Amino acid sequence: MQKKKPIVEGLERFRRQQNISFHVPGHKHGELSHLPQAFKDVMRYDVTELSGLDDLHHPEEMILEAENLLADTYGAMKSFFLVGGSTVGNLAMIYATCKKGDTIIVQRNAHKSIFHAIELVGAKPVFVSPQWDERTLTATHVSYKDLKDAVDDYQEARAVVLTYPTYYGMTSKDIQQQIAYCHEKGIPVLVDEAHGAHFSACTLFQPSALTFGADVVVQSAHKTLPAMTMASFMHVNSNLIDVDKINHYLRMLQSSSPSYLLLASLDDARYYIQTYMESDGAYIIEKRNQWIEALRAIGSLEVIEVDDPIKLLLRVDGYSGFHLQEALEAKHVYAELADANQVLLVLPLLKQGHNYPFAEIRVRIKDAITLLLSTPKAEIITASQTAYNFVAITEPAYTFDEIEKAKKEWLPYMRTMGRISASMIIPYPPGIPLLVPGEKITVAKLSQLEELLATGATFQGNHRLEEKMIEIIK
Repeated sequence: MQKKKPIVEGLERFRRQQNISFHVPGHKHGELSHLPQAFKDVMRYDVTELSGLDDLHHPEEMILEAENLLADTYGAMKSFFLVGGSTVGNLAMIYATCKKGDTIIVQRNAHKSIFHAIELVGAKPVFVSPQWDERTLTATHVSYKDLKDAVDDYQEARAVVLTYPTYYGMTSKDIQQQIAYCHEKGIPVLVDEAHGAHFSACTLFQPSALTFGADVVVQSAHKTLPAMTMASFMHVNSNLIDVDKINHYLRMLQSSSPSYLLLASLDDARYYIQTYMESDGAYIIEKRNQWIEALRAIGSLEVIEVDDPIKLLLRVDGYSGFHLQEALEAKHVYAELADANQVLLVLPLLKQGHNYPFAEIRVRIKDAITLLLSTPKAEIITASQTAYNFVAITEPAYTFDEIEKAKKEWLPYMRTMGRISASMIIPYPPGIPLLVPGEKITVAKLSQLEELLATGATFQGNHRLEEKMIEIIK
């Protein structure tokens, strides 16, 4: 088994040489920094493209070797390190497959970076609505029938974009069949697998979309692997995609001064998953199952398991997820996100022998529940299929060019039913737009918005929701 870490080893060799810095960055190996010592120690590895340290934008040495090891680990034709998060990978894969005016079929509950990429390119999106799951109270994946209908109706589409798994850890049972059908029509499938970088670790986890034949897969290594924030992977595994085009756009979109700290953490994350054994997977699943059993013994706490074994949902009847999140944080337990119904936990991808203080965390969660139950219950609007009853296949009523030129106005959102949204409104997390520019505002959308506002959700985008106003086409 390959156990090299080319970038980590190269940086360590460079540090041991005790070099003198007359180059950027200006902190000079941390010597000029007034940050705490722990930060300054790390800054000794914060270097630039010097002799022997290779160049991310034209790799020939240690970075090329590390990316080749990454491709071997995931079984891809070509893999890339991303220092701008999965966002830059999503941008690059759409730029590489679409141009202005092209049709692109998109799973409607995609991340905001997908919508931003489509807007920047000037492509024409066709949205396919996801199915609702009553157990997890989340929108999941598009059905095979709905995607097939979209492909049949829009055979000029240049690409199909899917999200797998969802932020909440749900996977699609139709994805292999969907990819095969798209390939029959000569359409590449681009997959935002931001939350599935660990899927290839062992057979006890769900398979990666690469296994099912996806043409491009983007993964946030920092979400579930031991990589630093923003550090991500991109894999190309198809003859339908021009790898040189992907590389071209990555060179344009990624920083010309990439962080070697991020690159080193990507190299280490690749090593972590490459050396992950079946016994490691069995270990974390056993620890997880024991912990779930202990959590379920806490009165009033409901634990919901999802497809991804390292994600869990917690609920307390009569309290929103935001209330539960607040109580947990009072006990210094920080969840990944909260929604109207629940909080989402991301468990550590432990290896055999790694200890994690599950027993202590259970005590804190129990204390948080006790604290929560001492406060009055609120009327909670439980999310349901009714509020998410969207039309299966839709197109925006306006193109991005038309939206830019159109006159706009602000109206109270409850008076906008049937009107056309002029801006993007994004509940965050999870970063999935509720309203997209050019899209018709429906009863279902307004119901969701009302529910989210009532439970204290946070929003990104161009809005004035504190005044209950949104921007629409005049």
